[in-house]
Amino acid sequence: MHSTKGKRVDVVFSVILGALVIFGIFVFSSAILGLVAREGTPVASVIAGHIGLGLGLGLVALFITTSLPYKFWRNAAPFIFLGAIILTGLVFVPGIGFKHGGAYRWIDIFGFSLQPSEPLKVALIIALAAYLSSIKEKIEDLRYGLGGFLAILSAAAVVVLLQPDNGTFGIMAATGGAMFLASGAPGKHIGALILAGVCLFAMLLVVHDYARERVMTFLFHPVENHQTSGYQIEQSFIAIGAGGMYGRGYGNSLQKFEHLPEPAGDSIFAIIAEEFGFIGGLLLISTFVLFLVRGLSIAAHAPDRFGALLVVGIVTYIVVQSFLNIAALLGVAPLTGIPLIFVSQGGTALLVALGASGIVLNVSRHARFNFSG
Repeated sequence: MHSTKGKRVDVVFSVILGALVIFGIFVFSSAILGLVAREGTPVASVIAGHIGLGLGLGLVALFITTSLPYKFWRNAAPFIFLGAIILTGLVFVPGIGFKHGGAYRWIDIFGFSLQPSEPLKVALIIALAAYLSSIKEKIEDLRYGLGGFLAILSAAAVVVLLQPDNGTFGIMAATGGAMFLASGAPGKHIGALILAGVCLFAMLLVVHDYARERVMTFLFHPVENHQTSGYQIEQSFIAIGAGGMYGRGYGNSLQKFEHLPEPAGDSIFAIIAEEFGFIGGLLLISTFVLFLVRGLSIAAHAPDRFGALLVVGIVTYIVVQSFLNIAALLGVAPLTGIPLIFVSQGGTALLVALGASGIVLNVSRHARFNFSG
């Protein structure tokens, strides 16, 4: 193993991460004004959850994971994964978990609402990276390769689908699939995985009425049911259209004050488009693309298979989740209710994403190519 003495983390990735976080603070500060204008909204708890829990503890987590050698996560993988599954299972425990919007996705600890499926995403990535890197010579074996991969993914999927949280499962499946592909899995196994995913998606639409309604609204009448299932997307279109090319200007969104649901939450990209226009929205999307590309470059220069798969999983989950949020508000994907990472309300998501990004930075410190130079 080569020495890392004197090596810094990847400066470019750090700058991209910093830009996303700083931009997110500014946009969240503007979006929160929309909640202030709405009676009965617990604005103080939203701010405390996002800034205190998400940003404050998130920066602490970023510092810790950047400093901690990434190989620590390999030995701890089984315990982290099991702990995350148990934590997520607490959403079903009376007095700890609570129901909101028809789903059990949150737990209440010391007055703070936490969404445990967020740390489960990273725990799954760590578990898959540890397993797939340990079976390098057996990846083409159906039992060890595809079978082992599906066993780990299924363990996380069960506790998430029971909530139900199809959006989070989709992110996990896409992230796991990217890691399975990066591990060198044969094409026939990738094809079987995609086919299984399509079948499961179809089955979920049959079982869950709310999921079927969202998909049908997306496919056939996104703005016709403007008082029911199509309301959020219609208000999003109005906000995005009002922004035009250059936007109304920072803080000048009108939709956030009354009409746009969850202005600081999963609708926040519509406010970005209204205040910063097409150019601002495009710049944000481009920054996430740079985040992914630079992350994959770090993975390509990682010192070992475990480090590479860790980075692939982390940058994939962050970008896939963010793009699904944006795509839903643009009308090119069904609404899922997942947050826009680094930007929208969701202290747990911000905390976990910052901590996970620190792991990427630590891998870059150990990379075969000195990114700081």
